[in-house]
Amino acid sequence: MDLGEGLRKAIARLSGATIIDAKAIKEFTKELQKALISSDVDINLVLSFTKRIEDAALKEKLPQGITPKDYITNMVYEELVKMMGESYAPEIAPKRILLVGIYGSGKTTTAAKLAKFYQDRGLSVGLICCDVSRPAAFEQLETLAKQSNVSFFGRKEEKDVKKLVREGLNELKSRKVIICDSGGRNAMDAELAKELKLINDEFRPDEKMLVINADIGQVAGKQAAEFDSRIKLTGVIVTKLDGSGKGGGALSAVAASKTRITFIGTGEKLNALEPYDSKKFVGRLLGMPDLESLVLKVQEAVKSANIKEEEADISNLSFDTFYKQLKAMQNVGPMKSILGMMGMADVPKDVLDTGETKLKKYGSIISSMTKEERNSDRLVKEHSRIARIAKGSGTTEKDVRELISDFNRMKKFATMFKNNRDLKKNMSKFMPGM
Repeated sequence: MDLGEGLRKAIARLSGATIIDAKAIKEFTKELQKALISSDVDINLVLSFTKRIEDAALKEKLPQGITPKDYITNMVYEELVKMMGESYAPEIAPKRILLVGIYGSGKTTTAAKLAKFYQDRGLSVGLICCDVSRPAAFEQLETLAKQSNVSFFGRKEEKDVKKLVREGLNELKSRKVIICDSGGRNAMDAELAKELKLINDEFRPDEKMLVINADIGQVAGKQAAEFDSRIKLTGVIVTKLDGSGKGGGALSAVAASKTRITFIGTGEKLNALEPYDSKKFVGRLLGMPDLESLVLKVQEAVKSANIKEEEADISNLSFDTFYKQLKAMQNVGPMKSILGMMGMADVPKDVLDTGETKLKKYGSIISSMTKEERNSDRLVKEHSRIARIAKGSGTTEKDVRELISDFNRMKKFATMFKNNRDLKKNMSKFMPGM
């Protein structure tokens, strides 16, 4: 069970209580403790956190017009935000960024994600490979740089990190943002400390960020403190938060070490990196909708898929535009992440798996249609066409008919949306220009 699921279950049990008295509050805080400790949050942080919740719930007077459940949920939210650290708003300006970390933290992938982040915001970016100890580090970063469409510098056989930095800065001097990917080790040792000092002195970074894997839990705090004592970090990037049960432990430990969390990695794709916002993060844990982030991700996906404005218009839907929109949605992120941003984090796994499978299947079916069929859904009603499409896509006729049914429902919704001024007005608050 991950932290979010544990917290949501504890709150659900509180909601189901007929009377919220001292006994119910104590049982609730015990459930919170279980959820936090199982997510590897430091026990002292857990005890102080739950004591504040319990004291406030038992001693403070309930404000008028607020239910006990809503009042306590809000307290949990506020205290978690404090425990998870401050939010971060990156300055979109020219800078040099040094990334450090041990083996397995996801540092090289994060370098490419960070490069894409700044590139997408209008700044030219260059990557310098200064990892001279790990085999294939050069090839990995070079490949990722191409995928991110950013500049790359490295010398495969060069072991002198000062020389690499010097030549890299000269080669990439026209780039607004230069990111240096340094080497790692299994742990901080004298050799790594010496190498980082050489790079730091030559590179003169504006920001020095430690990359940490969320899987290490509360050990993240000790790691952040150790690296900070060597090169004085400006921030920490926590990766693999999408699948880690110890993510809460990692974030809270870094915050407790007085080191700032700057970005979080939420998936494998190059766009799965976002500035850390503790309020949004905690909100998602508790099952609160984050429509702003969802809309931004959808807009980025539409942009990267090169979907024209008229093709994004749901009131002008064809199988062709439906297919393009499906492909764009796959770039938004895993179904679990999308539903989480919609406040639907506890959808059963079998339903999630069914949704992911259906998306892939629909893509295969539509790609097996002719150009005329994609642009005129009236054609895809003949049995012979349905049979041919099913055979060509490796699916069944039932699957094709299911797609047609879902497509028709989408068209019906599009018509309702087009004619419902109040709905359009409310949606425009989140999607300007609709």
